[in-house]
Amino acid sequence: MKLLKILLTLAIVLMMVVILAQTVPSKDRHKEAMMEAVTEFVESESEERGIVDNVLTRLGKNVVVKAVETALNSKLKVHDYYVCNTTYIVLRGKEQTLSLGILGMVFTFDKDMLHEKLQEALKTGSAEAVTEKEAAKQSAKELKKLEREKQKLERKQEKEQRKQERAALKEKKRQEKEAKKEQKRLEKEARKKG
Repeated sequence: MKLLKILLTLAIVLMMVVILAQTVPSKDRHKEAMMEAVTEFVESESEERGIVDNVLTRLGKNVVVKAVETALNSKLKVHDYYVCNTTYIVLRGKEQTLSLGILGMVFTFDKDMLHEKLQEALKTGSAEAVTEKEAAKQSAKELKKLEREKQKLERKQEKEQRKQERAALKEKKRQEKEAKKEQKRLEKEARKKG
C-alpha cells in the first residue's frame, strides 16, 4: 500500500513536470506580454498627464512602443528552467528580470519597473550606437589619412622617377656630345695624318 502511494505520488509529480515543461511560453510570447504592458503603461501615462488623444500623440506613442520593441528584440534574453522560464535584460553588467513564464502564461513584473528598465536599455542601446558611430568616424578619418599618405608617397615616387629619367636623359645627351666630340677629334687627327 505504501509503495503504491509512493508510485502514485511520483507519477503525479512526473505528470506535473511534463505538463509544466510542455506549457513553457516562448520568448515571443514574453515579448508580446511585455509589449502589452508597455502599451498599457504608455496609455495610462498619457491619461494621467491629461494629454489629448490626437494624431501627434498617437504617433508619439507608436514611436515609444516601436523603440521599446526594438530594444526587446536586441536585448531580451531567456533563462529556461524547463518547467518555467524568465526573461531578462543586462544593464550595466547586471541582469534585470522582466517576466516569468509558466503554464503557458507570462507574468510581467511591475509595469513601472518594466518601463524604467526598458528605457535604460534604450539609452544603453543608443549610447552603444553613438560609440559605434564614433568608431566608424574615427576609422573613416584614419582611412582618409592613410589614403592621403599613400597619395603623397605616390607623388613623391613619381617625382623621383621623373628626376631619374631627366638625369638619365641628361647623361645620355652628355655621352652623345662626348661621342661626337671624340669622333670630331679622331677625324681631325686622321686628316692631319693623311
